Amino acid sequence: RSSYSCCYFVLPCCFFDFHGKYSRRQSKKTQYREYLDFVAQVGFVCGFHVEEDCLRIPSTKRVCLIGKNRTYPSTECALIDKQITQYINNRQTCAVVTCDRRVGFNHKDHSDGICKEADSELPENETDTAGTIWMPGFQPREKVEQIRNCASLPRDFVDDVVLNVANLLLNATPQKSCSNIHGGNMNTWNQGESLSLKEVAEHLNKETLKRLKSEYGGLQTLLKNNHQVFEVLNGRVHIRDWRKEKPSTKTKPEVKRRLSAEAFKTRLCWFFIHHPDGCSLPSESCPYAHGTEELR
Repeated sequence: RSSYSCCYFVLPCCFFDFHGKYSRRQSKKTQYREYLDFVAQVGFVCGFHVEEDCLRIPSTKRVCLIGKNRTYPSTECALIDKQITQYINNRQTCAVVTCDRRVGFNHKDHSDGICKEADSELPENETDTAGTIWMPGFQPREKVEQIRNCASLPRDFVDDVVLNVANLLLNATPQKSCSNIHGGNMNTWNQGESLSLKEVAEHLNKETLKRLKSEYGGLQTLLKNNHQVFEVLNGRVHIRDWRKEKPSTKTKPEVKRRLSAEAFKTRLCWFFIHHPDGCSLPSESCPYAHGTEELR
């Protein structure tokens, strides 16, 4: 219905009608075959020459349907659109009546698919609004899908949230003493405390929370995105201790081992800049740059 020049490709999977789950009507066919025939029927009603093909994919449901050419000239668009509207309204009304009254109707197995009993119950003005309303409540997706995984948030905003949460964890408990040997000197490194996501959220201002709620996953997604600083386990937020990170056990080719040994550092170490005790790792062991001079 988008336009006369529109073509379509569909890979039927889950068994749904316009108004809910698809109800089987033929016991002689498999559920999958019957549903494929129904989807093809929709294509025929919409005025397409429907073609069927089988995809080379590792799935049990790999039959696709393609509509490339119309069965009518462009001058008959208005007439066909009325037929499409009637078809949609009939199937929708049948589904509602069947659900409400628990009464089943006999549907034709041809391309018209018209339910006479339901057709008689359609409001008189239904055909007048058919040209402007396809289905009440239907909301198509936007042409450009909005990115909502916190990746498009301003860098300043993200940095501010990361710093606030880190300071909250560091100040939530008296400093813990952890042995860390750097060249023979014994230092203490504050690991901070772990807090639940709810506790962390309670300490953030309303403006920040409102902005995060518009993103999928909200605060948890933002913290997980900042893998260098935080570790989120079972709904609790921890400051990541890189001394506990296990080195990769995968064997790498010699060339890759040589490259990793040179440590191409493309990001600054957050702990070196912001943590009161600095980074828990020496520069040569840290995967992040301790100062701009180490950036490559």
